Amino acid sequence: MSASPYVLALRQALRDGGTSAVTTFDIGALSVEVRAGPDSVWAFVRRAGAGGLAVRAAYLAGPFECELLNADDTELAKLRLSSVLGEHIVTFRTRDDALESLRITVALTPATPILVPFLPRDLYPLDRNDDPLGASGRVEAGQRGLNVGVLYFHIDEPAFGNVLYFQNLTAMNPYYRATKIAPDNAVGGVWPELGYLPPTPAQSGTPPTHALPAGETVTMSDAILVFRHDAPPHERESARQFLQMLGVAYKQLALPNTDFHDWVGRAERTLRDLDEAPAATIRHYGHRYIHPYTASEYPDIMVQMSIISALHDWGKWTGEESPLKKDLQAGLGKFYDPKLRTLRRYLPNVGKDKNADAVDSWYLYHPLLNLSNLALDGDTQARKLFLDSIDYAIKAARHFDYVWPVQYDVTDFSVITDVAGADGRGQTDVGGVYAWVMLQAFELTDDKRFLDEARAALDAAMGLRFNVNYQANLTAWGAAACMRLWRITNAPVYLEQSYVYLGSFFHNCEIWESQLELAVHYRNFLGATCLQDAPYMAIYECFESFAAFERYLDDSGPELDPAVRMLIAEYCKYALDRAWYYYPDVLPPEAISPEQRESNGYVDRKLSFPLEDLYPDGQLAGQVGQEVYGAGAAFIFATRAFTHVEGAPFLVFSDHLLRAIERTGERSLTVTLDGGETCTAAIGLVRRKRHKLGKSRVTTIGGDVVRAHASSPDRVEYRVPANGRLILTWE
Repeated sequence: MSASPYVLALRQALRDGGTSAVTTFDIGALSVEVRAGPDSVWAFVRRAGAGGLAVRAAYLAGPFECELLNADDTELAKLRLSSVLGEHIVTFRTRDDALESLRITVALTPATPILVPFLPRDLYPLDRNDDPLGASGRVEAGQRGLNVGVLYFHIDEPAFGNVLYFQNLTAMNPYYRATKIAPDNAVGGVWPELGYLPPTPAQSGTPPTHALPAGETVTMSDAILVFRHDAPPHERESARQFLQMLGVAYKQLALPNTDFHDWVGRAERTLRDLDEAPAATIRHYGHRYIHPYTASEYPDIMVQMSIISALHDWGKWTGEESPLKKDLQAGLGKFYDPKLRTLRRYLPNVGKDKNADAVDSWYLYHPLLNLSNLALDGDTQARKLFLDSIDYAIKAARHFDYVWPVQYDVTDFSVITDVAGADGRGQTDVGGVYAWVMLQAFELTDDKRFLDEARAALDAAMGLRFNVNYQANLTAWGAAACMRLWRITNAPVYLEQSYVYLGSFFHNCEIWESQLELAVHYRNFLGATCLQDAPYMAIYECFESFAAFERYLDDSGPELDPAVRMLIAEYCKYALDRAWYYYPDVLPPEAISPEQRESNGYVDRKLSFPLEDLYPDGQLAGQVGQEVYGAGAAFIFATRAFTHVEGAPFLVFSDHLLRAIERTGERSLTVTLDGGETCTAAIGLVRRKRHKLGKSRVTTIGGDVVRAHASSPDRVEYRVPANGRLILTWE
């Protein structure tokens, strides 16, 4: 086995006693020994007879003095390290939880401006003899790009167990800003040298000049390690444990605040702009069609159905169908090819600069997903178009044996693009959205062949482990399909398989809040990058995943792992806040790219259509374009976050999906929230137009009165436990 100088130095120090004892403590069945070496402080985490981990708590690059400080009630130990660099403070913490965890936070106050040319990784598995070259195991997942700084692995020999390493990247914002560098792929490594590689400027003939300023304390590392003593037997249990351990780390974070946003008002403005703005629609064959981007790109079926389905939900919520929805739906038949018996991506008159026969695999099924929503609500036109297209959808799935390429020709299934360059795989999560469509067809017709198709597609995806995700919203629909199939068949394997989809989804989320460059103007916490290799979050994947998770939770029950329930609820909570910043009128003009991708139109800040792209490293927003096809976001968020109460002068707002709301009196409601047991939700009353908001009162089911968090003539908001029942009364 090859090894770096840092592995060899650690190995030698452990063999010849080159470290000195500082302190010891226990965490459950784990013993932790803190020792000082020539240039580092180490925490050795061991389980009797089963090896352990060496965690480099701090790297000082030279001699230092180590002083053990008095720890407070929240700390296991605290150290002061003094050196020519300045002063390091290292704290060790744990928390009472079902799983053992250790948090190590390192803060540096430089004595002089410090250039940082290189810092080594911090995590090394150990065998029974404390040899970092003697332990064997497997890394299941590491950080991808600027997503969550996580490493998930197990040590098999010796059988130490399963470990989740989580680096709280939010805490290092001052370090990243000072050094002008982002934590791209910072957590990972090659066995046995793992963990966090603090990002440093690229070395060249000209050394870096961005220094950490003297006298200003910066966090250098904030690592959370979560332990399980047994390695999982298969991918489904591995995914469940990943989510469970991620939940333990998540609960230790100082979570960002969220703000109230008027999604109802945003939806009303969006509807007006969709209907009136010349850049939003175009006419073909006497019908109106939605432009994918402002005044650009050819209408396609996915775009039309996305907007039509969102307008359908808006019409149900308002009690009045939008005339625009009728106009758009009237032209859907022109996408149908009676010879192939399928919906085409483009209209028959699409320009010659497009391959009219080419289709991305997911594009065949996604319009059917939205058609099925209308069909299940009794729309006869949608039902006919859906069922007329379903046999071709099955034919395509069977042709590719439920393993889809990126793009193919709809006339003969010849492959145009087999795999993505980033990972050498096709569209790995298309089977999930296909399964959801099949389950919708089963509900519509009670035909068992659709159930069999859903099962075949989900079975074919087994074995992908953390590589399910191709496009975030498709992965979310795959999780929902697994949950729905479990409900129908009562086969536990599909509940378990839903965790595989969710593990891959949250692996591709940015579970940190960036303050880099222009990112100070928007929010990214818990945002999913749109593709497995994309550098940005996209609004479409954001609100579609939100909608899929609503279905997932609707079909779930008490069997759902509590950590999974919490993570999904938290994703939805932060989506309602984060998505607001995609709208160009919210951002300062200097944060928006002056140019968009070729053929993707332009950005008009006056239009209530979202930008496609926001970047965690603070690049200019909207480089891809302004999504007219993403305009459905406002309708989805408005109809889920705001609830009508008959005869009341307000709407009920909640940043968590409501499990139940019951009218228990003339001026009282009982509301049930189903979020994380230790999390907080916002619930409030928003004044309806031409009404007056009177006094209100919120109490827990145990009788405790909740004080208002914010209050104005237009809105009153309460911060409440995210799990449980509440009683709301008003005058």
